[in-house]
Amino acid sequence: MEKSGGRRVIPERVRVYDFVDKTLGKANPYGVYDTTANVGWVSVGVDHDTAEFAVETLRRWWEKMGLWL
Repeated sequence: MEKSGGRRVIPERVRVYDFVDKTLGKANPYGVYDTTANVGWVSVGVDHDTAEFAVETLRRWWEKMGLWL
């Protein structure tokens, strides 16, 4: 049982595999995690899962957070 103040909680079913949903599409997450500072950055794309997208994620992280480390 989860911490729920004594109530019984019914778990919600989730999709755990990376299958495309015809209605929702597919999300492509890329991220950076700094273990020293315990902070992270995630970009989520919905149209293409490409190396260009991964590099763009790193570039945006560097501009917003990496420069301040």
